[in-house]
Amino acid sequence: MPLDIDRDWTDEFPILQQMAFFNHAGVAPISGRAARAMRDYVQQATDKAYVGSGWYARADKIREMAARLIGARSGWEIAFVSNTSSGLSLVAKGMRWQPGDEVVITNIEFPANRYPWVDLKHQGVKVVEVERRPDGSIDPEDLHEAVTNHTRVVAISHVQFASGQRMDLRAISDLVHQARGYLCVDAIQSVGAMPVDVRALGIDFLAADGHKWLLGPEGAGIFYCRQELIEDLHPGVVGWRNMVDAQDYLNYRYDFRGDAVRFEPGSLNIPGVLALGASIEMFLELGMEAVWRRIEGLTTRLCDGLSAKGYHVISPRGDPRQRSGIVVFEPAAEAGKPAPAKIVADLEKQGIIIVLRDGRLRASPHFYNTLQQIDQLIHALP
Repeated sequence: MPLDIDRDWTDEFPILQQMAFFNHAGVAPISGRAARAMRDYVQQATDKAYVGSGWYARADKIREMAARLIGARSGWEIAFVSNTSSGLSLVAKGMRWQPGDEVVITNIEFPANRYPWVDLKHQGVKVVEVERRPDGSIDPEDLHEAVTNHTRVVAISHVQFASGQRMDLRAISDLVHQARGYLCVDAIQSVGAMPVDVRALGIDFLAADGHKWLLGPEGAGIFYCRQELIEDLHPGVVGWRNMVDAQDYLNYRYDFRGDAVRFEPGSLNIPGVLALGASIEMFLELGMEAVWRRIEGLTTRLCDGLSAKGYHVISPRGDPRQRSGIVVFEPAAEAGKPAPAKIVADLEKQGIIIVLRDGRLRASPHFYNTLQQIDQLIHALP
């Protein structure tokens, strides 16, 4: 049965009784389901170790759930990774590069989606940076002009962490595919906040850690590789689980698996994967359309209140297709206004959590937050 998204979520998120937490674009609280999954793991591991646990069978079911969450064809296209950086590096390290190949990024990406590509310069790969606008957003036309016949990969965040801008991935994928390149997406700021469909958006590779909008623990994330490209990527780290006969330990057959498990070199972070799976299951029961409607309602309430109070909203809000769960804003340029860092510190003393990014204020509510908490934030702002 689908879950009622409008119910009281205090039992699942006790943090509601402690504070108004609006930093899900940072490190979010884990869901109650995720916490229970980790406690169950600890109890089993303490009492019985792996005997009768079925943890890896459960991990395979979680692959299938993750595939459903992002619109992949099956768990065949899903690997578990320790973080977004690891997933993006699988692409950077796994592709067969030639001198003169180009990777297009922006100069406002989170470092996880920069350094793996910059590291390719010693192979003769050119990194092309698209400059941000003064407000921190990316002009789609600038991005389109950066793609040439030498572009092998466009590596971009679905939602930009410092501005909250959601990118039009379908338009980008059409462009890069015409150039015979690939679209690699850092989706840590979108998966769990809004519907993501890798096939509809034309995504070739996607990485997302679970500790933000997916409400899971750090150290457990997903990597998606389009099925047709799996065998084109050489695993960045090679170990026993990459291989087709992984359970036949002394059969040293050097033959990589044909599914995305080829990117998992060794034992999984089982407690993390189990916890991540518990949260993914919750999102599937809620339905991502309902989650996004709720988040969009909360952020709209926040933006309306900010504007009424004289704050300047930086995040794109005019076009609904550019909206995300992130609202970046700043005080109006008036004498006597507190510095943004002081605003963040003063709010925390009142149990209201927002953060500072790129010198601006950032709030990122999730579906379980309430309108009353949004109003509390607006009222508390100087």
